[in-house]
Amino acid sequence: MRRVNSFTVVPRSDADEELLQRLLDASASLWNQLTYERRQNVTDPDIDKSVWETEDYRKQYVGVLGSATAQQVIRKNTEAWRSFFVLKEKGEANGLPGYWGNEEEGRELRTYIRNDQYTLQWGDRSTIELTVGSDLKDEYDMGYRERLTLDVRGKPKWSGDQGRLELYYDELSDQYRAIQPVTTDDSRQDSPLADETAALDIGANNIVACTTTTGQQYLYEGRDLFERFRETTRRIAEHQSKVKREEGRYTSKRIRRLYRRRTRRRDHAMDALARNLFERLYEEGVSTVYVGDLTDVLDTHWSVRANAKTHNFWAFRAFIDRLACTAEEFGITVEVRPEAWTSQTCPQCGSTEGTTRHQDTLTCSCGFEGHADLTASETFLRRHETDVPRPMARPVCLKWDDHRWSASPRAHRPNEEHTHPQVTAGDSA
Repeated sequence: MRRVNSFTVVPRSDADEELLQRLLDASASLWNQLTYERRQNVTDPDIDKSVWETEDYRKQYVGVLGSATAQQVIRKNTEAWRSFFVLKEKGEANGLPGYWGNEEEGRELRTYIRNDQYTLQWGDRSTIELTVGSDLKDEYDMGYRERLTLDVRGKPKWSGDQGRLELYYDELSDQYRAIQPVTTDDSRQDSPLADETAALDIGANNIVACTTTTGQQYLYEGRDLFERFRETTRRIAEHQSKVKREEGRYTSKRIRRLYRRRTRRRDHAMDALARNLFERLYEEGVSTVYVGDLTDVLDTHWSVRANAKTHNFWAFRAFIDRLACTAEEFGITVEVRPEAWTSQTCPQCGSTEGTTRHQDTLTCSCGFEGHADLTASETFLRRHETDVPRPMARPVCLKWDDHRWSASPRAHRPNEEHTHPQVTAGDSA
């Protein structure tokens, strides 16, 4: 299994920090030069060259980066272009591969180190050693030191065979950060407690509504998260308008910080949600989780607000990957299955024509009334499993407080005052 360790890297002196910045800046310069030539090969009708026919930039940067690191940056660039062409064939490409900043406004300080070109030592004083080019060694008079040694803050979450290291400067925190992939077999060795099943209804107002074959239900509320996402998006638009009006540009350092902050807030909450959910499901003895395929839903129920949720805030495919990755640690299987009409089906009489969804509440002419998303997850589960008991206990309602998902004291039964209106049925995706 592929897992990731992330940690902070701290230079030991001003000279070491300057050397590190030179290394990262040269990598960004290499990336930008290679990206520019490949973009020209693709878009300029007067250039009769393949996207892969470029200058040998490795030779230009070997003195600063070293041969192996220069090759890793080139390889990472090639991977980005191959991904672009795959997405283009599917009609999903969102622009050509981009640049890592520019010389005028500042480059994004980033590089990639091959797995045999760095040594990571964990202990009371953890360190990492990196290779650098011979020109940098001479310029900074490294003397007997063959590698640049940096201190490490943090602890490894995973152990195993180390992969290519990503090292970058984070403007928001003013820190150097590292991402280390590892290949490990350290998944949970004990099997789930039983062969239970769960079904997830995924949305944005309520990010996940879950029902299990044990009769338990969980509801992860997402309104506050989405409103913060929208507020940051509004601020981004205001700054973009101002920068364009006053300077004729479309971005700035402040705008990039806002984009990054918005993404990190969302991803942090989603990562924590996946772990919280599967810890609960593991304790319930769940071995299989059904997740709804939203493709048809997104095509049918489209609106500006729903589109902002499902395509910008939501990142549905990334969230499914996150769920599957986390589930693997617990020995739980995730299966994506069609969920059409689950949000309109009455669990009491099975009708789809007699039901009405108003905001968070689903009602039926037979007299049923319940929380729409929890009901959808229950119907979804019944579609694939037999003998599913009607949930009798109060659902566990969880809210995000910027650090963790905590049970809300307002965990009422679905047909009680828990429901608080926000969106129409079309926005529920």
